[in-house]
Amino acid sequence: MTTLRREPLADQVADALLERIRNGEWELGQKLPGETSLAPQFGVGRSTIREAIRQLAGRGVLATRQGAGVFVSALDASDDWIQVLNSADIASVVEARIAIEVESCALAAERRTPADLRSMRRALAHRGLDQSSVEEHVDSDIDFHRSIVIAAHNTVLAELFEYFVPRSRQAMIELVRLRSEFGSEADQCIHAQILEAISVGDPQSAAALSRDHLLTLKTKLR
Repeated sequence: MTTLRREPLADQVADALLERIRNGEWELGQKLPGETSLAPQFGVGRSTIREAIRQLAGRGVLATRQGAGVFVSALDASDDWIQVLNSADIASVVEARIAIEVESCALAAERRTPADLRSMRRALAHRGLDQSSVEEHVDSDIDFHRSIVIAAHNTVLAELFEYFVPRSRQAMIELVRLRSEFGSEADQCIHAQILEAISVGDPQSAAALSRDHLLTLKTKLR
């Protein structure tokens, strides 16, 4: 079993997985073992493995193929791009979210399946639960927006979203702390309206609601 240090577990697992990929344990294009197999190797839960995989997907090392599993897409991480993301200010992060998520909402309204709608509704319901910390709220928010991106059925947008998640998560935590409040009924209502537009198959409304919401976040930085 791998011994982990005293720092965020998902970060440690991501580093350890990357090292094993660098050492040739898995070849380019090879499928990784499942979460239930990897979790005992690191002595962590499946959610930690899942977050570590998301981090490495965000760095271009892993690719998640819906219904197929997780595959090695690169044998090392692109540190230059990570440095660009890490140095981006919150406004730039919100603008990038607009580019990815507005189009995803429009496509989801056109392409969502019944299974996609069930997934989005579960994610929205979880987002609406009382959260004890900013981090929990942001994670549930990301999960909701991820469910929309998945419903768009565009692998490029899905990969961009996952690549961007670590920096987006950090920026959203900073933004929520600047606002000193989170999880309001009004905020949850906006997300419910986005889902409703997707549900009834209205791509224009879904995109407009998403854009307005994210632009409102941006204006609150001023």
